[in-house]
Amino acid sequence: MLSGGYARMTIADLARTAGVSAQTVYNSVGGKAEVVRAVYDVMLAGDEEPVPMSSRPEFRAVLEAPDVPGWAAAYAAVARMIQQRVGPLLGVLLAHGPAGDPVLEELVATIDAQRRIGNEEALQGLAQRGLLPSRPARHRLVDAVWVLTAPEVFDRLVRRSGWSATAYERWLAAQLRAAVTPP
Repeated sequence: MLSGGYARMTIADLARTAGVSAQTVYNSVGGKAEVVRAVYDVMLAGDEEPVPMSSRPEFRAVLEAPDVPGWAAAYAAVARMIQQRVGPLLGVLLAHGPAGDPVLEELVATIDAQRRIGNEEALQGLAQRGLLPSRPARHRLVDAVWVLTAPEVFDRLVRRSGWSATAYERWLAAQLRAAVTPP
């Protein structure tokens, strides 16, 4: 859909590929940015079920991990799964930019903010077990997890450097463990 970048994507081309009229796309989803948002939401979840990510079994495993190594392994697995689903789409959006489309600029900003909220939520299980530093230091920890799980990191390591997704997951688990383990 975005192989030529967001700016080159047209609703007419998208409709033609889908075998529907452009008006059908506009009526059912909206313009280009709304189409990208809808595609992103389905890719992120892996299905069209109205279940929040935080309620899905993979994320529950992160929240319920009994210790730091278990948490790091579970969260690295979730990050890998998400990056494999939405990484290609985010790669195009981030590489080509939102092309001056205010709706898409808002989407990119929303995705970034939601990732940060997801990172904070992912740390809640450890915090409840007393396995994290105090609140001021926790803010820096969220920063570190936010950077480590960024789509750009996955893109650089897997797509650009040729790492396997498994190697990325193992690396990320080690980095997450190090980030949350006091020196």
